[in-house]
Amino acid sequence: MALWDGRFSGTPDEDMVAFGQSLDVDLQMWREDLQGSRAHVRMLGEVNLLDDPEVVTILQGLDQVGAELAAGTYQPGPELEDVHMAVESRLIEIVGPVGAKLHTARSRNDQVATDVRLWLRTNLTGLKAQLVDLVAALLDRIEADGDVLIPGFTHLQRGQPILLGHHLLAYAWMVSRDVERIEDALKRNDACPLGAGAMAGTPHPIDRAMSAGLLDFSRPVPNAMDAVAARDHLCEAASACAIAMTHMSRMAEELVLWSTAEFGLIRIGEAYTTGSSIMPQKRNPDAAELVRGKAGRVIGSLQALLVMVKGLPLAYNRDLQEDRHALFDALHTTRACARMLAGQWRDMTVRRDRYEKALEGDFLLATELADWLVTRGVPFREAHHVSGRIVAWCESEDVDFTALDVDRLQTFHDAFDEDALTWLSPRAAAERRTSLGGTAPEQIAHQRDVLREWCAARSGGGAV
Repeated sequence: MALWDGRFSGTPDEDMVAFGQSLDVDLQMWREDLQGSRAHVRMLGEVNLLDDPEVVTILQGLDQVGAELAAGTYQPGPELEDVHMAVESRLIEIVGPVGAKLHTARSRNDQVATDVRLWLRTNLTGLKAQLVDLVAALLDRIEADGDVLIPGFTHLQRGQPILLGHHLLAYAWMVSRDVERIEDALKRNDACPLGAGAMAGTPHPIDRAMSAGLLDFSRPVPNAMDAVAARDHLCEAASACAIAMTHMSRMAEELVLWSTAEFGLIRIGEAYTTGSSIMPQKRNPDAAELVRGKAGRVIGSLQALLVMVKGLPLAYNRDLQEDRHALFDALHTTRACARMLAGQWRDMTVRRDRYEKALEGDFLLATELADWLVTRGVPFREAHHVSGRIVAWCESEDVDFTALDVDRLQTFHDAFDEDALTWLSPRAAAERRTSLGGTAPEQIAHQRDVLREWCAARSGGGAV
């Protein structure tokens, strides 16, 4: 018997039952559903809508339902439609008609809204912890190899010499903002819909503030219609996931590039690579490539949620049943990708000498010649033009900057002297950039220390 069949003389078509059920997804929330039901029944007892023996009986029955679900001895079928009906039906089987009183002053609309917020709180907190750990993994790699000299790129062309720590800190700061977006999303998720009913509240003397407190929410959702119809907190969570995934996808792309023979900067650990079925030499960066690919799934989940709600009239519509598919996949995927990337950063090997000699005389030092002229009072635009002409001459002669001497430099500008040649050291060029946020070692160390404190302040923020 369906929980709503008093209005109907017949039963739904079997195909409609299968089409309309969400149990396969909803069962991920059975713990949250039981948690919300326990709070609700305690509140009903406090306001005398249930007597004490009824409260005890229902709570004991809910405990048994939870034990059976955890053990797998209760496996509800799709005819029960969703996790709420599955729990309530089994409760009534265990405790008898008193179990039907559990649903007093409650609708499945506010029930599912509560379950989702509870689930989201747990999983956003877990994602936050995993992203903090990803920042920590980047800082670990910076401490080990942050002083390695590499080219910095714009347009994927060599731009200026930098230190690896500078490059990795850029990602660490991005992920730190992802964490802060998660923290913001948790603030707006922190309101309890329970007791809102279908959309209009209830005539029964319930205590919604008590229900919220029992579930560790800071407050009830103020408006009953908003409580059941709002999905912006889901969209916000999925948005935070999508932005985080774009950062992780960029990171993964660089891991793929850096591990190629052409770049030759890193060797990803075997735990995160696979081989080829035909080419024995292959060491494929599969974990990084999968992170890059899965970013599309999470971005798609955000788009699915936004499109789902964009034309819905208030209050509840069955369309909203689809929200869990997108939300759950976005959170699960983002959490998995954060774990994979943290593991790769910790498990890789960096070829520390890869660019130490390769950058000597490279044209990425052209800005150094311009900046040197600026120290002698030459306007930057003129200095930039002079440096560009030096590069053009080298290309015409098929040589690099190692072919330059003072005499040659003075043919381009008479301000050049021997000191200018000292600015053509790639490592010195990186270490010279001491401005706030620059690539100099002391700036890298300062940012690393700030982020270590930032991580420490967020330790214990949720199980990884």
